[in-house]
Amino acid sequence: MSSQGSKPFYRDRSVVAWALYDCANSAYATAVLAGFFPIFFKQYWSGGVDAGTSTFQLGAANSIGSMIIVILAPVLGAIADQGGAKKRFLIFFAAMGVVMTGSLYWVAQGEWLLAVVLYVIASVGFSGGNLFYDSLIMNVADDEHMDVVSAMGYAFGYLGGGILFAANVFMTLHPGWFGLADASTAVRVSFVSVAVWWAMFSIPIMLFVHEPAAPSRRARRSMIKGGFGQLVSSLREVHKLHVVFLFLIAYWLYIDGVDTIVRMAVDYGLSLGFDANNLIVALLITQFIGFPAAVVFGQIGTRIGAKNGIYIAIAVYIAVCISGYFMDSVVEFYVIACVVGLVQGGIQALSRSFYTRIIPRDKAAEFFGFYNMLGKFAAVIGPLLMGWVSLATGNPRYSILSIIVLFIAGGVVLFYVDESQGRQAALDMENAQAFTAKEIKP
Repeated sequence: MSSQGSKPFYRDRSVVAWALYDCANSAYATAVLAGFFPIFFKQYWSGGVDAGTSTFQLGAANSIGSMIIVILAPVLGAIADQGGAKKRFLIFFAAMGVVMTGSLYWVAQGEWLLAVVLYVIASVGFSGGNLFYDSLIMNVADDEHMDVVSAMGYAFGYLGGGILFAANVFMTLHPGWFGLADASTAVRVSFVSVAVWWAMFSIPIMLFVHEPAAPSRRARRSMIKGGFGQLVSSLREVHKLHVVFLFLIAYWLYIDGVDTIVRMAVDYGLSLGFDANNLIVALLITQFIGFPAAVVFGQIGTRIGAKNGIYIAIAVYIAVCISGYFMDSVVEFYVIACVVGLVQGGIQALSRSFYTRIIPRDKAAEFFGFYNMLGKFAAVIGPLLMGWVSLATGNPRYSILSIIVLFIAGGVVLFYVDESQGRQAALDMENAQAFTAKEIKP
């Protein structure tokens, strides 16, 4: 862990290096995942295909990528904890995402299957890298600064992802100014720019964030074996750590609502007859408001507690759903986008820092494997719920109200999560394991 000493935490080189990786991968989340890929997939790679069919293809691609991470995350986390290999796994997954994202440039019009394959692998790289990135926060921040450092990462992500996305949007609107033939060429160049940005801002975390030395080659086989053994035991431990178990359920419920709004907002706006360009602008607004808002939420978490900060965000999201039901104009959509920007990064940052406090430090990557696994299951219930309600009622406005159920359920379960009890249980487990290791040491 980084030693803060008398130096402000935000001037610690390892803290800044860690936060900059969020700047790196957020370019993919914003410009590719939420921005250009869904639109370009329908209009370019699946052009001429029935809209329902292309929607199914894209949905299947997202589901496949998510399921791969759901299967791999806890196992990889356990192995990385055994071998002190978080950074090596992060490098591997980041490189995978970078190469596959850049390769989208060469996918020709109509080649939807190749586009899907590259997109799935890139998404696995993005999600897999996040698993180890999240767990490395324990190497750079102490308990006192955990909320603020976590929020700092999301703030850097919103700022960095927003800057590149704004440049890419400008490039697609005026391709001739950049010497490009047309908007489709500009979008393809945007995929390359995301790959370069991702690679460039990944360098600091590789250089300045440190973890215990990796084992020798001779020990790697036992590291893998021990990782699988640790996974089996940790499945039991997660159940024993009652507070962790409850929090994961609460997190899964309310983050499903958050991710559903992120992924379905454009579709909902289109169903109300709003122009696609206006929706892209709204997405940009969310990014740039999210930068200072995430920092503010980190301070809120420090002053009133992360749990109370999460409750504030949940209340705001419920208000957003209600407002969305009555929304009639693009101006109202912009206002709602601003409000979402105020809390989106905050609820993610405080959830991460809260979780960090109630898990055993020596099993951070593994426990974040479970955390990220549930994150991948998120945005499964919500979109299905929205689709079913819209279909059953014939009115898309009712669908946005259905998401409130997820926020209320998550908030109720969160009420029973006792942070101090969880912190003590995690500490007791660490001490017991340390005592056991000392006893069996020859």
